[in-house]
Amino acid sequence: MRLTDINDIKKLLSSHGFRFSKSMGQNFLTAAWVPEDIADAAQLDENTGVLEVGPGIGCLTEQLSMRAGKVVAVELDNALRPVLKETLDGKDNVEIVFGDVLKQNIKELVNEKMSGMRHVVCANLPYNVTSPLITAFLEAECFDTVTVMIQREVARRICARPGTADYGAFTVLVNWYAEPEMLFDVPPSCFIPQPKVTSSVIRLKMRSAPPVSVKDRTLFFRVVRAAFGMRRKTLTNALGASINELGKSEIEKLLSDCGFDPKIRGEVLSIGDFAKISDAIFGLI
Repeated sequence: MRLTDINDIKKLLSSHGFRFSKSMGQNFLTAAWVPEDIADAAQLDENTGVLEVGPGIGCLTEQLSMRAGKVVAVELDNALRPVLKETLDGKDNVEIVFGDVLKQNIKELVNEKMSGMRHVVCANLPYNVTSPLITAFLEAECFDTVTVMIQREVARRICARPGTADYGAFTVLVNWYAEPEMLFDVPPSCFIPQPKVTSSVIRLKMRSAPPVSVKDRTLFFRVVRAAFGMRRKTLTNALGASINELGKSEIEKLLSDCGFDPKIRGEVLSIGDFAKISDAIFGLI
């Protein structure tokens, strides 16, 4: 059975009475080169343990199992239980965990299932939970790399530069933890059912330390969220609406003292700029 052959897929799913779920964002790959290239991009070896989320019928899982020491695939849809039992039969280094990965303690999961190994994420992520999943992977702080296929629009946001339309709070969050790299695009024609958008594969290389030091990480991200929460407002007004411990005049003076025009907008600021501003606020509240 070829797990990316559209006819084999249809026969497999029909034999198990499986129906696609729009709410779970299920789109299965029908181009063999895609899971092969994603698995290659993850740079795996026998000492690597892979966390996969949303294995579907297992086409990427199969490729990962050929390259890694252990694969733990977390699947939300119980209807895929008999399908995966059939398609991954004989793959002794693969373990399927059924449940919602966002309700799991990810760090505990990988340490329990892949003890002593180098941990990475490699997955074709459901579009509807891409940002929460990537955030969870980053905040777990237990992976070397995260190689995922996601909606191209989100990939561009992650890899965006200050001053561009795609640059936002999520860009800053991801770049705080990792160095992102855009790898390649995957057109809608490579899936069944075909999504309405193009996908992109990105690799996030975890940083050993944040790109800048800050006095209060919580305050730093509070400032970032405030700056992008009101994109069309000046930074003075955006911060004034969220940092209610300071008045407008205090914020204007603070920004000027930091070397910024109070009328500047958050979308042009780098991570270092946000760190400078949040540290200045830390000294006043």
